[in-house]
Amino acid sequence: MNAPPNIDPAAADSNVIHWLTNETRDQRFIDNIFAELCLRLQRAGIPIKRASLHLMIQHPQWLGARVLWVDGMQEATITRVDYDVRERPEFIGSPVEEIQGGVAEIRENLERDASQGRTHGVFDELRSNGLTDYVAWPMYHTLGKRHVVAFSTDRPGGFEDAHIAVLSNLLPILALVSEIRMKNRLARTLLETYVGTHAGEMILAGATRRGSGTTVRAAIMICDLREFTKISDNWPRDDVIDILNDYFDAMSEPIVRHGGEILKFMGDGLLAIFPLSQPSACANLLHAVTEARQAMTALNEKNRETGGAPLHYGIGVHVGDVMYGNIGSRSRLDFTVIGPAVNMASRLETLTKQLGKQVLLSRAFADLVESEFELEHVGEHPVRGFNDPIELFAFHD
Repeated sequence: MNAPPNIDPAAADSNVIHWLTNETRDQRFIDNIFAELCLRLQRAGIPIKRASLHLMIQHPQWLGARVLWVDGMQEATITRVDYDVRERPEFIGSPVEEIQGGVAEIRENLERDASQGRTHGVFDELRSNGLTDYVAWPMYHTLGKRHVVAFSTDRPGGFEDAHIAVLSNLLPILALVSEIRMKNRLARTLLETYVGTHAGEMILAGATRRGSGTTVRAAIMICDLREFTKISDNWPRDDVIDILNDYFDAMSEPIVRHGGEILKFMGDGLLAIFPLSQPSACANLLHAVTEARQAMTALNEKNRETGGAPLHYGIGVHVGDVMYGNIGSRSRLDFTVIGPAVNMASRLETLTKQLGKQVLLSRAFADLVESEFELEHVGEHPVRGFNDPIELFAFHD
């Protein structure tokens, strides 16, 4: 697409900046805003053919994300970038690396012979797609955080000075608009990371006062690692952290996959719930336990081959009403579940050691799943803190 011969930079600036400043407030996602921005720039006579945002994000799995728009797209695509990207050829020597290293602008004439310009795979790709000019700038967020925005054109002769002026004038507004969306996404990501998806949604919806919460009927699962003190005393610190992370991966991923919510990690233990608002919640919990046990078997085999410590664990499962909400001090809260049902699950996990069973289920939970799963009846046993003995079942999958 070629630009009209006589664009009015002032009009383009005014129209697009007005839209970006005043008419994007109801749009939550920066990728949608960026795609619409590119379309509006084209309509204003700026001959962009390709544009990208390269954003550094705070996420436990991802270092960043690339938002890419190409001529003809109504929506941009998002590609997540993991933490080892800095060691890969696509990043080393790239415009993104240069700008994150302090360069204030990169302009590359793609019409000249490749041997005369910067040598990097991204420029070869752009040339092969018929693009003639490339420009990239840092996009600054609060406290000097530096992201990257880039534009390319296929116009013969590349961008004119007037085009570059319009694009560069957009940067401060685009930085503000993108930072707001990234902060919103960051808040959601941090809450999902530290308290879970459902609890995070409740907090964002306003459940931030001490004592606020609701009663939820749920299946409760508590898992604890055996002999962790011995492991901690005999293995280097970094190895202990790796052991814990591998164990939590094996346990947690099946729980999340089957609709459970992990509310907290407690040293070497975890607490998860499966709300009974999902009709198959109890069955889902046992499917998660089955997959977690398989993952732990595979992990222990890997540990055995590498000389690592074998990991043993116990799981207690109960069902009942729990108070789901905020508890804590005036200024430091924990979003969790409490109540007798949680205490029961904890006691059953402790009993797995005494009874030599890896997974113990209460009669209340077993009644909801015994038609679907084969359970072993292990009799009635006294449970600390409860007056009457509790009928228990073991699950072997």
